[in-house]
Amino acid sequence: MRLTDTSDLWWKTAVFYNLDVKTYLDADDDGIGDLRGLAQRLDHLAELGVTCLWLAPFYPSPQRDNGYDIEDYYGVDPRYGSLGDMVEVLRTAHDRGMRVIVDLVVNHTSDQHPWFQQARTSRDNRYRHFYQWRDDVPDDAPASMFPDVEDGVWFFDETAGQYYKHSFYRHQPDLATDHPEVREEIAKAIGFWLELGIDGFRVDAVPHLIDGQEGPEHEFLRELRGYVSRRSGHAMLLGEVNLPYDEQLRFFGDADGDELTMQFDFVGNQRLFLSLARQDAGPLRDALLSRPDIARGNQWGNFVRNHDELTLDQLTADERDEVFEAFAPNAGQRIHGRGITRRLPSMLEGDPRRIRMVYSLIFSLPGAPVLYYGEEIGMGENPEIEGSRAAVRTPMQWTGVDDAGFSHADGDDLVAQVVPGGFGPQHVNVAQQRHDPDSMLRFVQNLVRHYRASPEIGWGELGILDQPHACVLAHSVTSELGMVVAAHNFAPDGRTFHLTLEGADAEGWSVVNLLSDTEGPVPLKDGRFEVALEGYGHSWWRVIRPGERRIA
Repeated sequence: MRLTDTSDLWWKTAVFYNLDVKTYLDADDDGIGDLRGLAQRLDHLAELGVTCLWLAPFYPSPQRDNGYDIEDYYGVDPRYGSLGDMVEVLRTAHDRGMRVIVDLVVNHTSDQHPWFQQARTSRDNRYRHFYQWRDDVPDDAPASMFPDVEDGVWFFDETAGQYYKHSFYRHQPDLATDHPEVREEIAKAIGFWLELGIDGFRVDAVPHLIDGQEGPEHEFLRELRGYVSRRSGHAMLLGEVNLPYDEQLRFFGDADGDELTMQFDFVGNQRLFLSLARQDAGPLRDALLSRPDIARGNQWGNFVRNHDELTLDQLTADERDEVFEAFAPNAGQRIHGRGITRRLPSMLEGDPRRIRMVYSLIFSLPGAPVLYYGEEIGMGENPEIEGSRAAVRTPMQWTGVDDAGFSHADGDDLVAQVVPGGFGPQHVNVAQQRHDPDSMLRFVQNLVRHYRASPEIGWGELGILDQPHACVLAHSVTSELGMVVAAHNFAPDGRTFHLTLEGADAEGWSVVNLLSDTEGPVPLKDGRFEVALEGYGHSWWRVIRPGERRIA
């Protein structure tokens, strides 16, 4: 592998960090986080080792769906600042070696978008064909994504005199993305943000973006990818595609990967939680073995949690019930019958062994890790916000004061209420953990450091290693750059076993424990070495070949 073949594929080994501007830091003390506040906290992300910042929607919006109801693709919501503030965030991030991607939400707009307001006025209006209209509801109309809120995906607009389609909420009318003029407008918006300095896009709800389009399958995705590549030699598309692997694979495109650059591994994420519920690595192991091969320039995004509910719709009904019983026993902790509204630390009852094992695993799997803000310190959710995605969208906890150091505004004026109780800022915050060498923050920093020093994790191929315990996942990631081996124990009691590395049976091979500062190289005997994991334990090793000079 030559450096010139790979040096521009930065997403292969990136550490992504997702945040919402409005809940990160409030610089002007009006109770709402803003871009000025974000710029003041970019050093925290640089110190953590983040290499790509992913910003949730910050565009002008009525805020009826956390900003995903957009009314202007070219602006910044005045509550967060201005385009000038956005440019300052980009400059500051780039100065610290961080790239920035933003949400591309173009399968629908807000019903307050000027396009939709114009479209309602007349069937002859130019913007009428920007949306999907009908005189009646089709017999084969799909069910709503939110059956507890919406009774269908078609809504009658009195002003327009027709039904319009909304795959999500009724205040988010679907765009007709197969129409040439709509595609041209989307391209203009993409071009605008690329010209401003954005490094790529997280593409929202990709299957809905191309659902029902006429013409060659996935043509629009190929057009988007081609346009982004022409406008920027380094920009990428990270897609949200929550489908089984065989269907998901199609969204990467052809053998060269000409559609989405990256996709989140929703299947692996959901099987991870089934493994945690069962204390059995088998469900996750099976998912990893069934992961399809992807083009060299594509990548998987590995994640524990995101800004929505923890969706479980790729599991069977019985499997979902297992996860619900283990981690969301109360109805208020569930949403839409398929998801959980909690963060990992509270689901695992604050057990630091289990929490750290999960993040060690995510960073060691082939792909690129994606963190949701607050995960680096072990934030919980607000349990007082029942049955809502908002439970995990609370202010970032910077200090131990009541407002978490997020804002000096009165508590009632905060954009979201701070987490109460044992996961509140008095117990979980950045300021305290920065000075504690055993804190969650320092632990995640160490994972990031070793991930970034182990490019084989981003570039390599997965191997599942034989060992006798169902509760243990032992795997290797191998590339031309080297080999990393990791083992993770899903059970509360310890396990000891041997691992055998194929092809490492010659004299001079050894392994070095990457997460330990005290253990030296361990020579392999016939390619074997002993592993001792505590309950919920985890370890990484770098395999050192004879004569290799690489620093562990």
